[in-house]
Amino acid sequence: MNDSKKMAKIAYDALDEKKAEDIRVIDISGITVVADYFIIANGNSDNQVRALVDNVQEQLYKAGYEMKQMEGYRQGKWVLLDFSDIIVHIFDKENRLFYDLERIWRDGKEIDLSEI
Repeated sequence: MNDSKKMAKIAYDALDEKKAEDIRVIDISGITVVADYFIIANGNSDNQVRALVDNVQEQLYKAGYEMKQMEGYRQGKWVLLDFSDIIVHIFDKENRLFYDLERIWRDGKEIDLSEI
């Protein structure tokens, strides 16, 4: 398993552990140089969104991966975690529906990390 896929799996598991809803992993490596994977999920409240963010950050840190940037944590509506090879988007329900990143990045290939 390559490094970016390993990072995506750690992020997926961290989100799943904290009961994130509708976790999607999209391979965008063939359509952009921004990152290899987008991981998209949502929580039910600002507090759950922040708990999801904290767990992803902690698990990737423990595995030796450094976060480059974080945006939106204080508001807890849409938090972006940039780990270079993967970018994790954690939304509240309303903003996930509004921004619909899955539609915007539909040229990417959705993969099922729950099977790994």
